[in-house]
Amino acid sequence: MGHADTLLAMGGAFLAAAVFARLGRRIGLPTIPLFMLAGVILGPHTPGVVLVHDAHDFEMLSALGLVLLLFYLGLEFHLDDLRRGGKRLLTAGGVYLLLNVGAGLLFGLALGWGARETLVLSGVLGISSSAIVTKILVDLGRIGRPETRLILGVTVVEDIFLAVYLAALQPVISGARGITEIVLQMGKAFAFLMVLAIAARYGTRVIGRLIAVRENELLVISFLGVAILVAGISELLGVVDAIGAFMVGLILAGTPSGPRIRELVHPLRDAFAAIFFFAFGLAIDPAHLVSVAGPVAVAVALTLTMNVAAGLFSARLYGYGAQPAANIATTLLGRGEFALILAAMAAGANLDGRLAPFIASYVLVLAVLSPILAARSAVLVRAIRAVAARVRGRTSGPPGRPDTPASPSGGAGTPGSGPAGTDGRDPARDRPEGDRVPSGTAARSPDGDA
Repeated sequence: MGHADTLLAMGGAFLAAAVFARLGRRIGLPTIPLFMLAGVILGPHTPGVVLVHDAHDFEMLSALGLVLLLFYLGLEFHLDDLRRGGKRLLTAGGVYLLLNVGAGLLFGLALGWGARETLVLSGVLGISSSAIVTKILVDLGRIGRPETRLILGVTVVEDIFLAVYLAALQPVISGARGITEIVLQMGKAFAFLMVLAIAARYGTRVIGRLIAVRENELLVISFLGVAILVAGISELLGVVDAIGAFMVGLILAGTPSGPRIRELVHPLRDAFAAIFFFAFGLAIDPAHLVSVAGPVAVAVALTLTMNVAAGLFSARLYGYGAQPAANIATTLLGRGEFALILAAMAAGANLDGRLAPFIASYVLVLAVLSPILAARSAVLVRAIRAVAARVRGRTSGPPGRPDTPASPSGGAGTPGSGPAGTDGRDPARDRPEGDRVPSGTAARSPDGDA
């Protein structure tokens, strides 16, 4: 691609992503699937205008978008969230991952696409999108609700799992030969992550002094250089480049310059992350989507089921009622950037060709479905309460008599079992959607539409 062609393609990609995103905002859709859709429509596999003939022409821009996306996520990562959440948060996040990653593992085995593909699928089905989760919370005005702190806490637990998971996955899917080589590569990757983790825990004061500068221009050049350099070292050591950038963000977040860096990197993240999603769409052939429609439908249904189960468990753990349980389940349903990271890794490792169209379709469906279901979570509440009332009636009714009817409140708890109300729920924790409860919780990404 010549110089002029490159400029035309880049400018067209940015404008196309912006147009699709503006159209999507009018109907309440997140930007991630729309950026992908723009790439599909303007890519080489779709009739009509072809903006970019080869997705590899955007490879470096796409890699930079992924690095900035994870770097920003590291800046927004707060270990204090885990400390404040304690064992309950770790339990809730652990159960969420266990149900969803476990379901993804079983799903991959059932498909029979291969062992390495199964490991990728378990991560795709198991990890929600922080960008979509945050955007839903902001758009629906749920930042002040009591279950929001739990939802954001679960995404923090997912981030920790993601760093470990990608470090372990890279040697397995990269074609390492034999158990010895895999173990050595994993050891090297985890040793590198440990060094960065120690720097994040004990070295922020020294690093803060090294990077401190008054001029914003010099600060931008400094943190970009560090993030991209460490990402490159990570790639050389067998760790995904984006995880190196994530750890750099985690380190710099603890320095006095952290708030300024977060503000300065925000527009860069938005711009290049859009190119990452657009470039992923360029590689998708719509003709291949039909062949994976069946597995995608099963995966979506499986994810929805596991999310409802995890939402019910988490709500019960925290003493919430049916409405917070439904909000947890539907808000965490979206899949996005992390699934696409795994798709890019799978493509680079020459895994089964069906993975890319499967992941693309799965992400598109859930990225659209999640905000729609989250806005209409009251429907899920009625279903939860109806099932609970039926089960309660069958177990509490005396022999030979019809099932005991549900209480007038329609609650999901056992009548008289709770101190706050007749159905065992705390009314303050199960308010209608319009009521806000100040909690001091702040979303990790105010706009959340990376």
